[in-house]
Amino acid sequence: MAKKLFVGSLSWNTDDRGLREAFAPFGEVAEAVVITDRDTGRSRGFGFVTFADDEGADKAVAALNNTELDGRTIRVDVAQDKRREGGGGGGRGRGRGRDRDDFDDRW
Repeated sequence: MAKKLFVGSLSWNTDDRGLREAFAPFGEVAEAVVITDRDTGRSRGFGFVTFADDEGADKAVAALNNTELDGRTIRVDVAQDKRREGGGGGGRGRGRGRDRDDFDDRW
């Protein structure tokens, strides 16, 4: 089963290919992508690496977390699913002149 890793604190110079090459020794890399800003195309300093199997991903986390890649100490961890919940709105009264004490204990 595939396992996705979060890779943070990437150098601005790290690209998809460099990310893939750094993780490839630990197993079959299905995908390696550095997240970029949609307006500028510049790296946002983090990316994701998806391994074909859990074993390779686990080896990569153990071996690469807090190590140097392209001059920066990177953080490697298992990616958490981003849960998208209902649309915007709300905010529990923020910006409406209310404070926390205006709500009953349910909040």
